[in-house]
Amino acid sequence: MNQNDWITQAGRLQAARKAFALVTVLRAQAPTSAKPGDKALVTADGQIHGWIGGGCAQPAVVKTVRQALADGHPQTIRIAPTDATAERTLGDVLEFGMACHSGGTLELFIDPVLPATQLTVFGDSPVARALVGLAPRVGLRVALVAEGALASDHPDAATVINNDDATRVREQLGSNGYVVVATQGRRDLQGLKAALAMAPGQLWFVASERKAGVLRDSLLAAGEDPDSVARIIAPAGESIGAQTPEEIALSVLAAVVAARRGRTTAQTQVPASSTVSASAPVLAETVAEVPTAGSCCAGKKKDEAAAESAATTTAAATPATPVAIEPASVKKTCCGN
Repeated sequence: MNQNDWITQAGRLQAARKAFALVTVLRAQAPTSAKPGDKALVTADGQIHGWIGGGCAQPAVVKTVRQALADGHPQTIRIAPTDATAERTLGDVLEFGMACHSGGTLELFIDPVLPATQLTVFGDSPVARALVGLAPRVGLRVALVAEGALASDHPDAATVINNDDATRVREQLGSNGYVVVATQGRRDLQGLKAALAMAPGQLWFVASERKAGVLRDSLLAAGEDPDSVARIIAPAGESIGAQTPEEIALSVLAAVVAARRGRTTAQTQVPASSTVSASAPVLAETVAEVPTAGSCCAGKKKDEAAAESAATTTAAATPATPVAIEPASVKKTCCGN
């Protein structure tokens, strides 16, 4: 066996998005066939590529590798000539008994190498494009799904799928992971259907509360699972007063990072008050937006609420007087208002 076999195999497994651990011999006390610095790549199914000694150490190594791949934490282990069934923790070192009678002691460092977390972005909107550009900078592997999308237009995306058919998307990308629907008025309903088909760990929708509510009703009318529909988080993005597409993408990315790191925020869990109604469905691909926190008009919500409160107080204290009101002008924004 070539002692550097693990280098070639590591590239293959990373290309296939398979998890493995790099195991390095830190210390070796004779008699052992391994030497400090020896390395091997070990997979969850027990395949060993490289050299970390004979078969005596392998059961303990494979067991620890599986645990490291499950929790993502590196681990130092010591295999010593004690009771073969012994297993104890000494500080930050996990010690195993040697399964053979040859003696010798090995200390190894097990470092899990996990595939980059995948973020799937639906849509070819300005927010979607900005998110695809930002996400790889924090170690996310991005897949973009948009009808008619060209890979050449999205160089930061590892995968570009130009068809948002739910079955095709799931076949190509699998299930779970993090998903953001940033269609922003173009094939919103289809994008949400395809996103739900992936059974994502978290699903964010870049839209106002009103628009999200209307589309939830449409999804229910189309037969989608109510529990899955209720898990859609909208408006998407941490509250940072985002207004431009790039700022909105940054706020959404912050929510994704929080979820990946196990942080609990309003953006990483479905609010307890979240309800989905199956009544009065509106079957629409595009619904006019109403500004709300998390949308491109997020920074205005607080001011609008204050103004509304002040108006209510004034109205309560002053007799009503008929006033002619000029029609309000409408300013188009990135969220369709």
